[in-house]
Amino acid sequence: MDKNRVAEILDEIGTLLELKGENPFKCRAYHNASRTIAGLTVDIKTLIESGEIRNIKGIGEAIAERIKELVLTEKSEYYDELKSSLPEGLMKMLSIQGVGPKKVKLLYEKLKIKSVDELEKACKAGKLGNLEGFGKKTEENILAGIEALRKRSTKSLYSTAELSARRMFDVVAKQPGLIRAEIAGSLRRKKETIGDIDIVVSARRPAVKAIMKSFTTHGDVERITGEGETKSSVVLKSGINCDLRVVDDSEFPFALNYFTGSKEHNVRMRTRAKEYGLSLNEYGFSKLDSEEKRGKAKKVIACKTEDDIYRALDLTYIPPELREDTGEIEAAEKNSLPTLVEEKDICGTFHCHTNYSDGSNTLLEMAEAAKKLDWQYLGIADHSKVAAYANGLSEERVKKQHKEIDGLNQKWTNFRIYKGTEVDILSNGDLDFNDKTLASFDYVVASVHSSFKMSEAEMTKRIIKALKNKYVTMLGHPTGRLLLQRDNYPIDMIAVINAASDYGKIIEINAHPMRLDLDWRLCSYAKKKNVKIAINPDAHVTDGLSDVRYGVGVARKGWLEKKDVINTLNLKQMNHFLSSLRT
Repeated sequence: MDKNRVAEILDEIGTLLELKGENPFKCRAYHNASRTIAGLTVDIKTLIESGEIRNIKGIGEAIAERIKELVLTEKSEYYDELKSSLPEGLMKMLSIQGVGPKKVKLLYEKLKIKSVDELEKACKAGKLGNLEGFGKKTEENILAGIEALRKRSTKSLYSTAELSARRMFDVVAKQPGLIRAEIAGSLRRKKETIGDIDIVVSARRPAVKAIMKSFTTHGDVERITGEGETKSSVVLKSGINCDLRVVDDSEFPFALNYFTGSKEHNVRMRTRAKEYGLSLNEYGFSKLDSEEKRGKAKKVIACKTEDDIYRALDLTYIPPELREDTGEIEAAEKNSLPTLVEEKDICGTFHCHTNYSDGSNTLLEMAEAAKKLDWQYLGIADHSKVAAYANGLSEERVKKQHKEIDGLNQKWTNFRIYKGTEVDILSNGDLDFNDKTLASFDYVVASVHSSFKMSEAEMTKRIIKALKNKYVTMLGHPTGRLLLQRDNYPIDMIAVINAASDYGKIIEINAHPMRLDLDWRLCSYAKKKNVKIAINPDAHVTDGLSDVRYGVGVARKGWLEKKDVINTLNLKQMNHFLSSLRT
């Protein structure tokens, strides 16, 4: 078992202990151990085999044994016993926005509520009003949360779906007789949440049966929902539906294009094909004539690639990310599609955390991980003092961190750590640090972390006031959303983007897979207003730095080019840019 899965289980153990009312210190120990394991920069199995796991701060004897059992046997008797001691539905209730372990524990103990359905019935019957800490408004909020939970229950985070898809794809793609293979659907279009997984392959006929079997018998398959000669469907253990389609190689580009979508883009493509006297579907082009009505249509244009399909309709190739019917057909017709930013264009990033606040790794560990990605710089933006829950830095601790950064920077010539902060935007629009402290940073990320229930006008005014501060460099996770968990707070993002344009501020695409915020639908407007974008991972562990790639997907989907993204600047250019902010 890898460290990420071990970290997930340790965190879940902490939550299960909270539900059972265990000592808060014991619960916190498991949550802290989870963050520590997630931040490891050495192989976890090596640590166990050498006995070094016990020398890691925060990993006591009992937790070390749990970790050892998980890594070596891929299961934990203690974890299994904890899960079986509580109704399964309690953990599901924690997915409702605003319902934490304390509330769930109280609901279970006092009202014997042990599932989302039972909680919904209790709220509608007004049974929660007599519980301490509950009331009519709480019932209303929980009902709204349940409705939101059900709406998103059929969706998965892009990162989760991509991992599941890649595991299935890697096995299928290695099968003998396979010619071409691609992951299609909304994953290929880089949507922020994914409904299901589509894999399209072409193969020689004798190999089809074996390819299908490799798919349906994969270890990640929970159950088979359909199995045939050209299509098989399964439900994965991750809960995601996955389809495999096998076609002749002559049909592959058409099938890939069709099953990539979007539906709206496909409609536009079919409509355009008709203007050329053609019918377009997942099998190919055919003539629109009387022969078609009798089912005798003939293929008239052979296409080896998707590029050929677009060229046949006098369009330049449209990257999958842009296929949402948001003007891409018109732009392709005029040969005016943007040259989209790529992951290789990224030279560094900002908005990363260390163990000075709520990160798991040291400054040096984060820097070394950034260097391994061939980046030229890394911006560290630990939390400001009001974020006590995240071990926010006081002014004195800021000075200590800056001294350490100065020492590290003296050792490098082609790499630099930039001094930053993620300063809280307070409810009145003021910032958590005064201007004197803000001036000591190379850059400042300003973010909202509290008071989400303002009106749209109040929240918009709050954020625009913060953007007026001359020391603010960029706005962090601008809408505050957590995908599939929490909706964005009410905010007029057009007004915020306009203000960023007026004051020369950057807006980040927070690339954490649970945020992907700024939304791709707003990127093109920001570009139109000449607002630069920073693609930041909001990394709290070294592995989190690579989340930048998710942000690149958002940027591409938002029509952004290299010149639109600030962290495509190289080290020399970035030094000049940041210096100009302080003159």
